[in-house]
Order: sequence, then structure tokens, then C-alpha cells
Amino acid sequence: MKQYLQHAKFEGRLLMVGCGSIGQAMLPLILRHLDIAPAQISIIAADDKGEAIAREYGVAYELCPLTRDNFRTVLDSRLQSGDFLLNLSVDVASLALIALCHERGALYLDTCIEPWAGTYTDPALTPSQRSNYALREDVLAWGRAHPGGPTAVLTHGANPGLASAFVKQALLNLAADAGLAHGKPASQADWARLAQQLGVKVIHVAERDTQLTPRRKAKDEFVNTWSVDGFMAEGRQPAELGWGTHERHWPQDAARHGYGSDAAIYLQRPGAATRVRSWTPLEGPYHGFLITHGEAISIADHLTLREGGAVHYRPTVHYAYYPCDDAVLSLHEAAGHHWQLQTHQHILREEITQGVDELGVLLLGHRRSAYWYGSRLSIRQARRLAPHNSATSLQVVAGVLAGLVWALRHPQRGVVEPEDLDHEQVLAIARPYLGELVGVYSDWTPLKDRSRLFAEEVDASDPWQFVNFRVA
Repeated sequence: MKQYLQHAKFEGRLLMVGCGSIGQAMLPLILRHLDIAPAQISIIAADDKGEAIAREYGVAYELCPLTRDNFRTVLDSRLQSGDFLLNLSVDVASLALIALCHERGALYLDTCIEPWAGTYTDPALTPSQRSNYALREDVLAWGRAHPGGPTAVLTHGANPGLASAFVKQALLNLAADAGLAHGKPASQADWARLAQQLGVKVIHVAERDTQLTPRRKAKDEFVNTWSVDGFMAEGRQPAELGWGTHERHWPQDAARHGYGSDAAIYLQRPGAATRVRSWTPLEGPYHGFLITHGEAISIADHLTLREGGAVHYRPTVHYAYYPCDDAVLSLHEAAGHHWQLQTHQHILREEITQGVDELGVLLLGHRRSAYWYGSRLSIRQARRLAPHNSATSLQVVAGVLAGLVWALRHPQRGVVEPEDLDHEQVLAIARPYLGELVGVYSDWTPLKDRSRLFAEEVDASDPWQFVNFRVA
């Protein structure tokens, strides 16, 4: 029987909030890699979708949707110093849980910063107020007001999460291949200087999911390889991207937030209706969705170089997501119904017969044009590595596991983002579940082999302008 490395001893209680596709995928990894007994784990969820798997592992499961009104009453007695709250839910405010964990002395991790239910579709809120930028600024402001204390790891799944570690490793690979004598950067400014020195202008989180089943989606059904609720929520948010210092064409539908880091902008349209050109090694060129994600903001902010209070360098950063084919069909159907979610939702897992999730970061504009670094994980590999997983969910929970172990090893760091974690430690823990970790160079640009049959706004003098990536 294969023996797995136990990464950390844990003597407290682990409370998982939410047990959808990611929670179900995560449970066997927790028991495999932490020195923990099932009796130390409990799950609170808004539905019973994960109950059967929890029972399979002997883990207590309670059906209890958390709301703004009841979360303190439900959770307060379940958390004490040294415990861990793993938030894998939707529609439960991350900041509220972080504040409660801080009061109780408990550690915390989430895979995205969530607001309370209804926030993303509240017509009384501006697009800026419904953005990931706003959610991040609120949590970071709270962290600055409450420095230190129990570690709260923000946004640490695959992306956001592992994507930030991929960027750091990709920068080091580029430096080594360029013959640039450069040690491991020791600070945020050092990483930004390295990216600037290499000439990186644009970073895509470039993902293509080719997993499929013999059955195609039905009418009025949303099909996906991970959370439907999570995907639709972020897809209906405004498209957001870190805005680089090299950009010279301001999008007509763009706006700044007017406060905070100013590292990102948003577009006055949903991310699920915004397409961008990108590239991955197996897929080649493709049109992806510019879905808002926390890493687009945090990576851009982390790679911002300031001197004398002025911004001297920042790359443009955004997600370029091509989900599985049935998810694309599902998005088109939802768009036709003014972004109303279909009556039926289905998460693909056991019925997947083939396909790969190719997830990485594409660094553009440097001397060798394009460099993609990331994970290629097939459904066959995923099934060999862990139960209750697709390739997509396993990449996510590999990042969750890495962030969870890091927090246990560094329990008094306060609020931290993926960029604050040591990327080598993160990748060392996640690597066994990522299939192939590869780096590939390409001469691709968004102008390469571009059709001249239609009039499009392009900037031929600089292929790395956002106007060239955006699909009109």
C-alpha cells in the first residue's frame, strides 16, 4: 500500500464550512496528509451533497446554512484556540469568518473571498462594490487593523493560490534561461524588479479544460467540472484585470476604483461576456473568458514597483479561462437568459471519460516572447492520485492542502495572501497532485496569424497591449 507523507501534526479541531465538489475532493487529502483523526473533523454545509462522502470517512456532517444572522451562534462554540476553519463555501462572508476566527484564536483558509449571499446581484451596489478588488481591499484593511494573530490564508486553491507560486517559479526559470545571475528574491520589491528586468509585460492565468463525458448537457442545465454556483457568481461579476504600466489604450468601458492599491481596473460588463486571446501548450491559441479572479489583482499588486511613491512598473494580469466544452455551452445558454442560472446544475466527476486540465501562467513580452508554466493533469492521472476528484478539483485541493499545511507551520502570521507564502514550500506540497509541471516557450503573440478580413482595433507597434488581446 502506498505510503503518503504526513506534512503536519494537528491536535485541534478542523471545521469545514461547505462540502461541494471541492470539499468532497479535499476530505481524503486531509486525512491522508495531516496527523488527524476523523473525530477531529466536522462539516457544516448548506445542503446534503457531501454527506455520503463525509459518512464514508467517519466525519460528522451537519446541514445548517450559515447566514449573516446565525453564523456567530452556530460557529462560536465550535471554535477555540488552535482550531482550523476551512472555508470552502459560497455565499458566506469570508471577512466575517476571519474576524470570528481571530477572536477565537483559530486558523483560517479560503479559496476565494466571498461576500454574503445576494451581494453579486444586488442592483443597489455599483460594479466596483461587487468586485473582487473591493472584497480584497476590505479584508486587507481589516488585516492591517488587526496585525498578527492566528494565520488567515486568503484565496489559496489553484487559482487564486497556486497561480501565484507558478508565477514566481516561472520568473526564476526565465532568469536562469536568460543567464541572469539572480538569487531567490527576498521581498515584494525584489520580485517586482526581477519581473521588470526580464521585460514581462503581461501575465495570463491561461487555462484550458478538455474533460468530457459521452453525455452532452441538456437544455436548462449548467454543467461544469467544479462549482456551478461559484463559477456563475464570479462570471456575473465585472471583468477585472491588473492594469500594467506599459498600457497606452484605455478601454472605453473601463473604470478605476478610486481607492486602495489602484493595481487593477474593471470593465462595465460581466467576465463571462468578455473574451480574450491566450495560449496554452496543448491547446495552442484560443479565446478565453476574462473571469474576475483574486490573483489578477494580488499578482499585479505584488509585482508593482514603486519608487518615491510613484508606480514605475506593473504587468497587466488577468485570467483567460476556456472551461470544459459543456460549461461553455452552459454559459452561452445562461447569457441568452440574461445570466439567469439554469434550473438544473450538474458537476462532472465520475462520468468523465477523458481530458486534461491544463492550468498555468503565461508570461509575455520578455526576450523570448511567451513562456507558459504550470500543471497538466489528466482525468486518468487524477483518479490514480485521489478519490472523489476530477482533474480540475484535484488541482484546486492541491493548492488548498499546501495553504493549509503552510498555515499549520506558520500559525501566527495574521492575514496573508498567496504571494506572502514561500512558493517553493507550496509547490513541494502540491506537486504530487499536479500531474506534469512543465515550462514551454512559444513565439505566440495575440497578433500572430491574425485575420485581416475584418476591421479590428489593433496596435501593431506593441503586441502586448490589452487592446490586442481583447476579442471585440
